[in-house]
Amino acid sequence: MRFAAFHLREMIILVKVALIGAGNRGSNYASYALKRPHELQVVAVAEPDAKRRGKLAELHGIPEERRFADWKQLLDQPRLADAVMICTQDHMHFDPVLQALEQGYHVLVEKPMSPEPREAIRMAEEAERRGRMLVVCHVLRYTPFFFAVKQLLAEGRIGRIVTVQWNENVGYWHQAHSFVRGHWRSSKQSSPMILAKCCHDLDLLQWLIDDECTRLSSFGGLTYFRQENAPQGAPERCIDGCPVEHECEYSALKWYYNEIDKWPQSTVSFEPTFAAREKALREGPYGKCVFRTDNDVVDHQVVSMEFAGGATVAFTMTAFTRDSSRTFKIMGTKGEILGHFEKNELEIRHFSGKTEILRPETVDGNHKGGDVALMREFVRLMNGGVRGGAKTSGTVSAQSHMLAFAAEHARVTGAAVDMKAFAQQVRHE
Repeated sequence: MRFAAFHLREMIILVKVALIGAGNRGSNYASYALKRPHELQVVAVAEPDAKRRGKLAELHGIPEERRFADWKQLLDQPRLADAVMICTQDHMHFDPVLQALEQGYHVLVEKPMSPEPREAIRMAEEAERRGRMLVVCHVLRYTPFFFAVKQLLAEGRIGRIVTVQWNENVGYWHQAHSFVRGHWRSSKQSSPMILAKCCHDLDLLQWLIDDECTRLSSFGGLTYFRQENAPQGAPERCIDGCPVEHECEYSALKWYYNEIDKWPQSTVSFEPTFAAREKALREGPYGKCVFRTDNDVVDHQVVSMEFAGGATVAFTMTAFTRDSSRTFKIMGTKGEILGHFEKNELEIRHFSGKTEILRPETVDGNHKGGDVALMREFVRLMNGGVRGGAKTSGTVSAQSHMLAFAAEHARVTGAAVDMKAFAQQVRHE
């Protein structure tokens, strides 16, 4: 079983893009152009951090006059490229997406589209109205692993889907880094956990089950990473002489006080030096005790879903796992599929007694090749080489985003949500 090939014999016209947001995700997508300059060229960048802006511009040979500190400055120029890649923080997508579409750009936007449901719908509608591509970076759909799962289901290998158990095992260290200390620690500053982290999972479930979710409920909360759970005598920062720092799994000194120049350490300070890291631990959010930050997003949540055809889903997101991975069991009328994304392993248990172990082909790049495959498809879309449009168009992604918005509504209110009624309410707000 192989992922769809990208044939070199296809005629490729160079695609020029402008990048808004040169952080980790934006730089990663832009790196496609460094390896394949005959397919993609980054011709302009907007990034408020001068060091990040300069580093990316130098890598891509972007002249000074096309380096901007603000996305508005970039989009105020006459159109500079064929498309814009928008990789800012969650709440900073809506305005540049709409302005870029208005100016005639096609758009690639990092997930989630927006923390506001009406904005996500509006973005999708505006792209449709203007006849522009809006591609959302749900990169996991593009991996060989999940492509293999989709193909197995399409072939009817386990019959009709009846039940799904799905786990987003965030990992204790990833939760602490991104959702307790990091950019996504506050739902008001970014978005709720079920959207920021799990819109990938809900997108995959919608795609794999290929049916309409009719009802859902959700429960969860912030249980552990709270002030009252701080060890006795623990200071505000790990570097300030915490009495249990040596034994603490979340010690900022253990995680960040080093010269490692890759994620997650690279997000703490631009320079990978002890001096820069010490300054960051004394002044920035990554040096804080995990029990003494301003975080408010949940550290565990469950979502129960019912689909129109009768299939049900039990989805769990939890911080309290050692490994960071997605695991699942899809149960059908003729068998079941067990999957472990990080191990790249699929087990098909047929009710006849036969068992198969599949390990889909591996591809280089982040998210097990999903980032590269997304960019490859984006180039092909820009060249008119993909039938049926993007797998993760704005319209498709806005639909799966509604599951996240509804799940958060259900968690906060305690009420089960009728998806049709919820969608209508959002559209009329």
